[in-house]
Amino acid sequence: MGRMSNVPRRVVTGHDEGGRSVFADDGPPPVIRTAPDGALFYEIWGTAGAPAPIAGAEPDPAAGTVSVPPAPRGTKIRINEFPPGVVSPMHRTQSVDYGIVLDGQVVLVLEDGETELGPGDVVVQRGTAHRWENRSGQSAWMAFVLVDGVFTEDLRDRLGPDVLGGLLHDPMRP
Repeated sequence: MGRMSNVPRRVVTGHDEGGRSVFADDGPPPVIRTAPDGALFYEIWGTAGAPAPIAGAEPDPAAGTVSVPPAPRGTKIRINEFPPGVVSPMHRTQSVDYGIVLDGQVVLVLEDGETELGPGDVVVQRGTAHRWENRSGQSAWMAFVLVDGVFTEDLRDRLGPDVLGGLLHDPMRP
């Protein structure tokens, strides 16, 4: 891929008043956030339920406040840029996240070890405690699709009574 050092282009389709398919938006994502660790979050889109309602027109779901996990029963897609030296905090969300390395090298660190990932590698992150590190001298880029989830009673028992209090979560979600 070898590109990226710029903001991703987001193309959103929709419908006009006659029901024809149209380009509703074409440009940079509406929200770009820099996390305290230096990673950049480019919010692309999100859904707030399942099945996802598809309306003729709707407010841009990526234009609101940035939260890590998706809304209840929702999804989220974002692109993250990890500049050289970035180390995210260890964190866990109650979601299934598909992470695709677009460019560069990142290290996924779990409680029992780590693995280096490169372009084309895909991670299925299933509610585990983890962190991302860029140990290289170049930015790394990943696309993430996050799907709301819920820990089973069996897993909650194994993780302990405090696991839900330690999750990264949407402040609007109970």
